[in-house]
Amino acid sequence: IQLSFQRGELSHMTGQEYSAVDAILHLNNVAGAHGVGRLDMVENRLVGMKSRGCYETPAGAVLRAALLGLESLVLDRSVLDYRIRLGNEFAQLMYDGRWFTPLRHALLAAAENIAEPLTGDVVVKLYKGNVTVTQRQSPNSLYSNAFATFDEDEVYNQKHAEGFIRLYSLASRIRALHGQAEGGDQSS
Repeated sequence: IQLSFQRGELSHMTGQEYSAVDAILHLNNVAGAHGVGRLDMVENRLVGMKSRGCYETPAGAVLRAALLGLESLVLDRSVLDYRIRLGNEFAQLMYDGRWFTPLRHALLAAAENIAEPLTGDVVVKLYKGNVTVTQRQSPNSLYSNAFATFDEDEVYNQKHAEGFIRLYSLASRIRALHGQAEGGDQSS
């Protein structure tokens, strides 16, 4: 199935335009037939008890996998890390029944900003309960074959890596020296 997104929202599936509701219904039928989206989990309830939840969300599983595939191509590392934390915070807000709060507006504004570059196409394969991203492309892709190499060339200089590693490891080296001075463990 090819899913096309505009600013993080599904716009087409395999070239056909769908309303949000029709897209969910279609994906539920197609992905559900492949056993996609079945969840069995033990949850922590707001009041402190644990409960078992069994859910079926085929469309949600497909959309999540496709968006994660697109995000990996378009968002840089720090934005992607923040988007994951934001998603967890948003889920907790909804789970705890705090939808009608100022925090929801702040989280939604951040989510909409992050979704801005999420335009592109993702192809997923459905098979025996799994969703696998097989292709992804975007006009906003940050991936470049020229820069995704560690070979000696004009783009990547091995000497630059040595300097970066020296600088990046500074805190660890200081901790190791401090441990030596105290006679402590140097392994951390």
